[in-house]
Amino acid sequence: MTGPEHVDRVQESYGRWARFYDWFARATADVGGVRDACVEALDLNEGDTVVEFGCGPGPNLPALREAVGPSGHVVGVDLTGRMLDRAQALIARRGWRNVSLVQGDAATPPVVNADAVLSTFVTSLFPDPAAVVGEWCELADSVVVAGFAPRGNRAANAALWAFTRLNTSLFDATGADPLGQLDRRTAAARRELEARMNGVEGGTFVFGTIVVSAGYRETAVR
Repeated sequence: MTGPEHVDRVQESYGRWARFYDWFARATADVGGVRDACVEALDLNEGDTVVEFGCGPGPNLPALREAVGPSGHVVGVDLTGRMLDRAQALIARRGWRNVSLVQGDAATPPVVNADAVLSTFVTSLFPDPAAVVGEWCELADSVVVAGFAPRGNRAANAALWAFTRLNTSLFDATGADPLGQLDRRTAAARRELEARMNGVEGGTFVFGTIVVSAGYRETAVR
């Protein structure tokens, strides 16, 4: 699903910008209500185990830990060591004993099972996001993904286009239609949730540039 060149490119890009990304992720974590919407959609209970693929420096870890409580377990998975170093520093500062980090590729999950899976802005990185999301659906009864999509107004789409062009190698956005590629990857992730899970819900945020899709194995219990 991902080759060595793709893995190296992601590690190099995120490793180089780890310090800035840490600041940016924390500064914008609450913008548009995306994080709160994702955590709410996970439908977590106290004592649950939740895995976040692409946890980065850990901006979502506090909200996830609060949702599962002290008896729950949060597992952050990321490909980039420098990102995990910053997440580990956060864990140490907070003194958390129920938050673990694993360095690994989200396309080949280094975990066996969980109650819920979260991934924010990761599916846009994969050439075949459906295959990756399919792997996640095998792990948990609740899978929530947030991805980029040009479904907003002209100004919002222009900002997303500029962001994509600044990260061309990261998103493989070398073609003439980078926004279309983001949209297709986000749509592919949702279709896989619809194919694998019993029910899918979702919404758009930040002027239509972010799409959150939540898939559930057991819709009757919600």
